Amino acid sequence: MTGERRLGRPRSEATRTAILAAALDELDERGYAALTIDGIARRAGCGKQTIYRWWPSKADVVLESLLDRADTTIAIPDEGSLPDDLMAFLGATFKQRGQRPTLIGLMAQALLDPVFAVAFKEKFLFRRRAALRVVLERAAARGELAAGTDVELLVDIVYGVLWYRLLLDHAPLDEPLGEGLTTLLVRATR
Repeated sequence: MTGERRLGRPRSEATRTAILAAALDELDERGYAALTIDGIARRAGCGKQTIYRWWPSKADVVLESLLDRADTTIAIPDEGSLPDDLMAFLGATFKQRGQRPTLIGLMAQALLDPVFAVAFKEKFLFRRRAALRVVLERAAARGELAAGTDVELLVDIVYGVLWYRLLLDHAPLDEPLGEGLTTLLVRATR
């Protein structure tokens, strides 16, 4: 035998898709705190054991659901200039603000569960950072960033503001914030 064979039934893509869609529907209707594996299973038309075979917790199901959603709703824009790219990227990002309870729930789970924390950082947080980094590196290639600009610090600024407002809910995540961050970053890079 040349490779290891996994035990159990192979993962059905149709069932996986149904589970992820059910998780998003349950999130939209009930919110993260009230979300249960039972509710996801019932809505997806599968057993709880199927979900637990593929994901160790509700947080892991939600994480994969959000990744699928982010890949289709937050594209990496190429509008031709740093200000336009940032406005498009931040606008699409802030349109997802309805996911606040879910993101807070996932962040809380990451703080409590070191194993989930690794998955959350690598699969979600670092992927979103990488998408913004593409926008900034493209601007650098066009000569829009001053030599020596710390791209990682710029990414930290954007996501620091986003998570601060998301977690504390003291000010909105909206279009004016996107405009303000864009202005701030463009000034900082010249």
